[in-house]
Amino acid sequence: MSQLQQRMTALIAGVGYRSDEPIVVGMQQRGAPPILLAQGLTFSGEPLTVTTLTYAASLSKQMTAACAALLAQHGELDMESTLSRWLPQLPAWADTVRIRHLVHHTAALPADSQIDAIMATDADRTTPGVLHALTRFPTLDRRPGTEHVYSNAGYVCLATAVERAIGQPLPDFARRRLFTPLAMADTCYWPGPDPAPPGAVPLAPPHPAPLSLGDGGVWTTLNDLLRWSRALNADDLGISELMQTRGCLDDGTPIDYAWGMGVRSHAGHRVYRHGGGWTGLRAIQARIPDLDLSIALIAINDHTERRVMLLDSLLDEVTKPSHPIR
Repeated sequence: MSQLQQRMTALIAGVGYRSDEPIVVGMQQRGAPPILLAQGLTFSGEPLTVTTLTYAASLSKQMTAACAALLAQHGELDMESTLSRWLPQLPAWADTVRIRHLVHHTAALPADSQIDAIMATDADRTTPGVLHALTRFPTLDRRPGTEHVYSNAGYVCLATAVERAIGQPLPDFARRRLFTPLAMADTCYWPGPDPAPPGAVPLAPPHPAPLSLGDGGVWTTLNDLLRWSRALNADDLGISELMQTRGCLDDGTPIDYAWGMGVRSHAGHRVYRHGGGWTGLRAIQARIPDLDLSIALIAINDHTERRVMLLDSLLDEVTKPSHPIR
């Protein structure tokens, strides 16, 4: 075990993970071999590893935003176009929502709790279910573009707009334009009907992952998350500059959210990061492009926010001049 692996083990314990709790962590910098650590068992009793297929939850938003960015770059999806152009079944308020509002969570859509309350009565957590719930809101509570409020429904709408702009299912487009070129062979969008793709580890019973696409829907491995991060750092898709551009409100006020990723700073470095969570699953991914640094972690049977403390501790460790990854 390398010195950094030993430190990683200590940091995992330091934020409260027991040695038998399932978590997998990976870090990589400037083409060096990744530093990997895995411990614990999945719900099926198998060891959690860097190749275990798990639900990515809201880490999916980066992939959804990347699909939109590819289309925007080639003029196939106008970010100033209205949501009503792509989803005409929505109420009249969709005329006031721009696609860029969806990307940066400024669309003023109903809160997740309001949408979930409707779906709990007459629809499933699928893309059609979310869109149907949105049709039940005759007005919005505020004007789009005036406030940054995180919205899962917004990314479901974004994914649907992407599908209608290209005339094909999002899983097919993402596989062809993202996952295959980046050698992310184990990653896919999964719309069902089964609760998980073949070979995936089950989540905490009785809470299967939602089948909506855009806000979530991606299943992946830690290895593939590191590939994704490296590709964005290296701009392998040609869209990293666009995706790393911070959004702003309609009055020009900047926000700390780019295309499917939060924008932060750590030890003087710009950090792009996002978390993902569902019942019994916690994940987080972060990149520092100027260090060509990638970090990702997935925890199973975790209902806490220890992942955030762990990520911050890992960033502290690897940004010290005396502790480069090696």
